[in-house]
Amino acid sequence: MLDPRLFRTDLDNIQQQLARRSFEFDAKGYEALEARRKDSQVKTQDLQNERNTRSKAIGQAKAQGEDIQPLLDEVQDLGDQLKAAEADLADIQASMQEIMTGIPNILDDEVPAGKNEDDNVEILCWGEKPEFSFPVKDHVDLGATSNGMDFELGAKIASARFVVLRGPLARLQRAIIQFMLDTHNDEHGYSEAYVPFLVNAESLYGTGQLPKFEQDLFKVNNDPGFYLIPTAEVPVTNIVRDVIIENSEMPLKYVCHTPCFRSEAGAYGRDVRGMIRQHQFEKVELVQIVKPEESTKAHEALTEHAENILKKLQLPYRKVLLCAGDTGFSSSKTYDLEVWLPSQETYREISSCSNFKDFQARRLQARWRNPETGKPELVHTLNGSGLAAGRTLIAVMENYQNDDGSIAVPDALLPYMNGVDTILKD
Repeated sequence: MLDPRLFRTDLDNIQQQLARRSFEFDAKGYEALEARRKDSQVKTQDLQNERNTRSKAIGQAKAQGEDIQPLLDEVQDLGDQLKAAEADLADIQASMQEIMTGIPNILDDEVPAGKNEDDNVEILCWGEKPEFSFPVKDHVDLGATSNGMDFELGAKIASARFVVLRGPLARLQRAIIQFMLDTHNDEHGYSEAYVPFLVNAESLYGTGQLPKFEQDLFKVNNDPGFYLIPTAEVPVTNIVRDVIIENSEMPLKYVCHTPCFRSEAGAYGRDVRGMIRQHQFEKVELVQIVKPEESTKAHEALTEHAENILKKLQLPYRKVLLCAGDTGFSSSKTYDLEVWLPSQETYREISSCSNFKDFQARRLQARWRNPETGKPELVHTLNGSGLAAGRTLIAVMENYQNDDGSIAVPDALLPYMNGVDTILKD
């Protein structure tokens, strides 16, 4: 959420900044609402002061033996007026809060203009794309060849967009996850976290998924209401909700592996084949909580940590800076890492690394204590996939395939495969 003070002091600039996202902000309507808020707040305060003055007068009149009934009637009337004024003020504030929660973050100055993914800016390409002397298979056909990837069974057990992995392919995904966790723990300095896979509405509000994106979530219809997590970003970032972090503890760096659940509302017809877009998938998430002046540098470092996984696996990828129209609701600046998929002859997203600045922290009331002032200040939050395990599995299968349908295991994963160096045909 943006700082409400900006809407009182710099409204024109806010409107211009939001226009970069093609977000239509009704500045005049907001100004009118703000004027009502001021009037209502002044009226409420005046009534409070008047009631307090009359209440004191009652005490004085009573001490002097005067008839206080008229004064009591006046105080009662003022009390009724005050209740009505407080209710009006609460309604106005609720309307303003609803508007605020639907407004996206301000974009970083480095974010390029653009409407969609076609306008994203390529920063770099890494690695050489493999060349094959045989017809390339996609991960679905490779999975069927090894009898280790079964979408029909996933649909039987649950529904479409679920999969069952078995045998060496299931082990390969587990190896990928363990390799990522070990690398981020041992080399990149993250602390591993294990978190609930169900969260409450407050947690989703804190990271920006609610109220705007409820249709993308799986809700458990019980009391109290829980939601399946769409990403580990939600529970991990909420570790610091309503917390004041001491300076000596900063920065906080967490790595967390969880399943993720997304309804994929509105995504029907897109990537229906295979594991690209599933209702349930595995992800290793990186989260950093840093001082405001350190978030730009931390964003670059976090993205490099995700890139390092791709480099160790020798998977060709590219890094792109998302344009204004493609940057997520809560993010100020986002890099996407896209891995090469030979079957599609294109790069596909495998990680999204974002700097949210103080947007999430204001919702979360996540703060650190500045030793220079002794006062709490909002932190900056960042996160990125390090990486999406299912898409990494796909990329390994396709880039390491052999002409007989077998799949070579990357060197970095061999220590996790108990001597298996090739996933053979069934």
